[in-house]
Amino acid sequence: QVQLVESGGGSVQSGGSLRLSCVVSGRSSDMYMGWFRQAPGKEREAVASIYTPDITRYAESVKGRFTISRDSTKNTLYLQMNSLKPEDTSAYYCAARRRRPGDTIRTMLDSRKIDFWGQGTQVTVSA
Repeated sequence: QVQLVESGGGSVQSGGSLRLSCVVSGRSSDMYMGWFRQAPGKEREAVASIYTPDITRYAESVKGRFTISRDSTKNTLYLQMNSLKPEDTSAYYCAARRRRPGDTIRTMLDSRKIDFWGQGTQVTVSA
């Protein structure tokens, strides 16, 4: 089993920055990792995903502002969020999927394909 524990959420003003962290425990080899977010009354959406440093994907709304990375030595996934906007306000969830034949980074777009979820961390951006 795999456990994901997020941290780093908080409240910032528009234009500010936050870094989210997700510590991964358990058998976590060969996994796609990513971040989703969900605002009240809205569907959960994929924000960023990573397989290797060369294989990443970002939602159009965060491209150029957010950076996803993973440190295998620390079993930790990160999401660096810069130039935050009020519309980024949401609960952010760490997500993981064991790689299967036929998977691509786009597989991580579908929340139904996720094997493991973190508990979520709130990000609030004020105008």
